[in-house]
Amino acid sequence: MMNRRRFLTGVGTVAATSLAGCVGELGRVYTSSEPPVVSNRPDAVYVPTHVEGMRVVGMADAGDLRVGLFYSYPHRFWVVEADGDGFTTQKTGVKSGDDIHLMASVWEPETGVVVPETGVSVEIAKDGELVSEEVVYPMLSQRMGAHYGDNFGLDGDGTYDVTVGVGAPSVQRFGSFTDKFDAPAQATLDFEFSTRDRDDIQYTMLDEDEGKRGAVKPMSMEMLPLGTALDSLPGTNLGRATSGDVVFVGSAIDAERFGDDPYLAISPRTPYNSLVVPGMGLSATVESGSDTRFDGGLRPGLDPELGFHYGTSVAGLTGDDDVTLSVDVPPQVARHEGYETAFLDFEPARLVPRNA
Repeated sequence: MMNRRRFLTGVGTVAATSLAGCVGELGRVYTSSEPPVVSNRPDAVYVPTHVEGMRVVGMADAGDLRVGLFYSYPHRFWVVEADGDGFTTQKTGVKSGDDIHLMASVWEPETGVVVPETGVSVEIAKDGELVSEEVVYPMLSQRMGAHYGDNFGLDGDGTYDVTVGVGAPSVQRFGSFTDKFDAPAQATLDFEFSTRDRDDIQYTMLDEDEGKRGAVKPMSMEMLPLGTALDSLPGTNLGRATSGDVVFVGSAIDAERFGDDPYLAISPRTPYNSLVVPGMGLSATVESGSDTRFDGGLRPGLDPELGFHYGTSVAGLTGDDDVTLSVDVPPQVARHEGYETAFLDFEPARLVPRNA
């Protein structure tokens, strides 16, 4: 059983000391194994049992994108599975032999736009010998936002080479992104691992607040974008809506990069911290009086100004139109604790301007 000692401040470590305004003071530092999952969790975003720090492996360019690599203790997470006519999440626990939870962030370095919908693989080698190789999960966490990760076993203390492969994102690209990210690329980073260094990563229990509706604050780290959505989108405001604990913000944008017709942009984000929520099937109905301007699916997109979003061109779209959103498939991303019971069950939701 790993000894999770009090954090020793040092280079290459990100502490777990930021909590959302609704969360009280830091709890005790945990010194044993992973605590039980909160019972009677809400079907919504909630404060997890604990927060962890992490160690920085490094950052490197993979083609047009930049990759940041980090690790912490191996820990549970949840994957989305079909359940009859709906979806549920299934816990993936820590297995014997798991040594770290490895996390990769992917972003466009000039704009800081996080790329949450692409394929990412990880290959770990030691002394030229393959230790592990996996296609890792797209994930969503309260601390890191959209990233990629999984638990991995290692071969003891020593120096490891980690090669991160990044696929070409299968999303619409606009503006300066139009001709970027069109081919797979990879980056290799090396790091020195020791069990002692891992066990010195901060691990803090949130005894008084666990299970309450709310969230811990995202970490703050220079040079690492977290995929925070814009508070207000460019263009004409179409309003906001909440369904399944996802907040949707809409805008009608007239810009040459989106084509001749106005562009309907929808930005889904988490409550509390406004982190982008990717991986869903989203459709919209746009009505002007008794006329229906559009009724169909929206496509995921990457834009230097909007970041990750869903959208489509709609002829005649104006700020006075009524927009109703429907989530056809909930976000198909693995979830860290605090998100696993949210973002699953959705009702159609109409965008309402804030001043309405």
